[in-house]
Amino acid sequence: QVQLVESGGGSVQAGGSLRLSCAASGYTFRGNCMGWFRQAPGKERERVAFIYPGDPITYYSDSVKGRFTISQDNSKNTVYLQMNSLKPEDSAMYYCRAGPGAYGSCTWSYWGQGTQVTVSS
Repeated sequence: QVQLVESGGGSVQAGGSLRLSCAASGYTFRGNCMGWFRQAPGKERERVAFIYPGDPITYYSDSVKGRFTISQDNSKNTVYLQMNSLKPEDSAMYYCRAGPGAYGSCTWSYWGQGTQVTVSS
């Protein structure tokens, strides 16, 4: 059974930092797509950052580019999202997702339960 478990969310003031973690069991991140999505109340789900298998290749949404960094530790089967210079508009439930695929074509088969990030001004 595949499980993705996020952690690291919390409340922080604007300008602060948080690091989210997503640990997988029953699934290997290496060679597969990994990503972070977020959803705020009343808003659509938003892509945040992905790692595609290969070099690897990373993707960031324009709203987080330059502030967030996605990384992976294959020895721990964990993906991270380092979030710096946080803004109130970054407040959302953050979800880890994973699945097979390649750059631009991932099947997001697995979800985590989410971790809440709240940024106050």
